[in-house]
Amino acid sequence: MKFIRENPDLVKAGIKKKNDSTDIDQLLNLDESRREVIRTVEELKAKRNQATQDIAQKKKAGEKADDAIAAMRKVGQEISELDNKLRDIEAEMEKIAHWIPNLPHESVPVGGEEDMVIVREWGEIPKPSFKVLPHWEIGEKLGILDLEAATKISGSGFYMLRGLGAKLQRALIGYMLDLHTKDNFEEITAPYIVTEETMFGTGQLPKMEDDMYKTTEDGMYLIPTAEVSITNIYKKDILDYKDLPKYLVGYSPCFRREAGAAGKDTRGMIRVHQFDKVEMVKIVDPEKSYDELESLVAQAEKVLQGLKIPYRVGTLASGDLSFAAAKCYDIELWAAGVEKYLEISSVSNFESFQARRMNCRYRDAEKKVNFPHTLNGSGVALARLIPAILENYQNEDGTVSIPEVLRPYMGGIEKIS
Repeated sequence: MKFIRENPDLVKAGIKKKNDSTDIDQLLNLDESRREVIRTVEELKAKRNQATQDIAQKKKAGEKADDAIAAMRKVGQEISELDNKLRDIEAEMEKIAHWIPNLPHESVPVGGEEDMVIVREWGEIPKPSFKVLPHWEIGEKLGILDLEAATKISGSGFYMLRGLGAKLQRALIGYMLDLHTKDNFEEITAPYIVTEETMFGTGQLPKMEDDMYKTTEDGMYLIPTAEVSITNIYKKDILDYKDLPKYLVGYSPCFRREAGAAGKDTRGMIRVHQFDKVEMVKIVDPEKSYDELESLVAQAEKVLQGLKIPYRVGTLASGDLSFAAAKCYDIELWAAGVEKYLEISSVSNFESFQARRMNCRYRDAEKKVNFPHTLNGSGVALARLIPAILENYQNEDGTVSIPEVLRPYMGGIEKIS
């Protein structure tokens, strides 16, 4: 609140860049009312303390103090009414504050989805001499992707992998976890169902509530990403600076209602309600967080380089950033069957935004308590990666080659046929 009070124009500009309409003026007006109420209460408490002393002196001198006692009771009633008013103001302020997005970093380009800035590309887009089938067609032909059964079980927006398709997914999870843990990430298996407080901590609530699956009896939420569980490991904790940075990685299923995506990418696996993902999380010294962001992007890229799938990296523009992110890179891989780039990983720096919401802190070398910066990135999502493998590794005879790096995880199988 102190930062908002001292930098209202900066905050308003940042909110505008994110295409958000949170009313900062209303928050500042409430803040001024709050401080005025506090000042009045302090004055009344001083008046009450003086009256208490006067009453004691009168009683000691044998004088009547009825009028002073009545006046003091009146002051006490005023204080009580103002305390109630203060609680109402603070509740209203908190409600508004929960909707204020993180401000974009100064290096983030201004604009929307179409203004993403491509910073690099890797690999050559293949030019096959035959018609490459989209993943939902080749997957069905090979008997490894069963969309019909998934729809029968759960409705639209779900997929089922069978046989070597299921084995391919398991191989990819093992490959990615092994790659990241070899680079000093601690592997985590965390809960997939979490509390409302936990979802608030990483910024999913209240902004994204319509996109979340919620249990009816106890108000728990199915996680949309392992980021939620893993980052919240340290909520309400005070870490020591010697324990930073923390590099964490975990696999989880992810659950998303995709409430705002009606009609987009409805075929196959590209946009679904349940998918699997390996997620990386970093908790770091604020001074080093943007270097850590670059290395986290590189870590996600290693997955695709190992699989030899062409991709590109872009910096998201301000209006396309998530509610909690200060800066984000998207990694998009090439899928030959649909002939377009598919987002496979978002790698974000949240600065102190999530740490403040979780009340995660660290004690620096001078024993001062500060908020660390948190980062995360997909390492990577499987519902886009499997289609890219089925399309990019497709052969003219209708088989799909297994990327070399995955063959040890596939029991030596070289092709799906």
